Amino acid sequence: MIIEQKEIKAVVFDMDGLMLDTERISQASWTRTMAEWGYELPHEVYLQAIGTTEAGTKQIFRRIFGEDFPIDAIRAQQRVYYHDHLTNKGIPIKTGLIALLDWLDTTSLKRIVASSTERGWVWEKLRISDLDSRFEQVVGGDEVSTGKPAPDIFLEAARRINIPAEQCLVLEDSEAGVRAAHAAGMLPLMVPDMKQPTPEIAKLAHQIFTSLDEVREFLVRHNESRLS
Repeated sequence: MIIEQKEIKAVVFDMDGLMLDTERISQASWTRTMAEWGYELPHEVYLQAIGTTEAGTKQIFRRIFGEDFPIDAIRAQQRVYYHDHLTNKGIPIKTGLIALLDWLDTTSLKRIVASSTERGWVWEKLRISDLDSRFEQVVGGDEVSTGKPAPDIFLEAARRINIPAEQCLVLEDSEAGVRAAHAAGMLPLMVPDMKQPTPEIAKLAHQIFTSLDEVREFLVRHNESRLS
């Protein structure tokens, strides 16, 4: 069903790569750490892990680098480099995010963050970015049994804000996120970050945008068309 025929009551936000420009920082910290352990991290391998939970990332890396890959030790050091960068240098916010949130403030649409990142670190990233006051609720990847591309995290987000899944619109940058939103029966809008969608993902996304400014313009038009 196209968006013009749907009554949207909530917007579900992904975080990393969608609201926050953190994926390149994360990739740099992974690359640095793995080099220290004698491993090379190809760009294509990192892209596979985008949007997945920590468990999903471990599974991907062990499949590629072998079952004896010291993922726990490497992950621990990577987190030190990553968190140090975010804490001391801040987190860049994606273009158009503030204007989109400001516009949502003028509507009755509910909002919630649904991120594969652990809940506590979701709030910490939002705090560092001065965005914690813009959201009342979040769902972290550690709060569901199965991460993206399974629909669990989005279904839990809908439950917490008491809005039916079919009336939720999801903003995502990753293929795993689009798959999860589609599986949840929600309406995925995609703003690709480091990786452009495959033809399969492009079919699952209702529309693909180049920025959150375009998303806001699209939602404004949709809102005006429903009110006219």
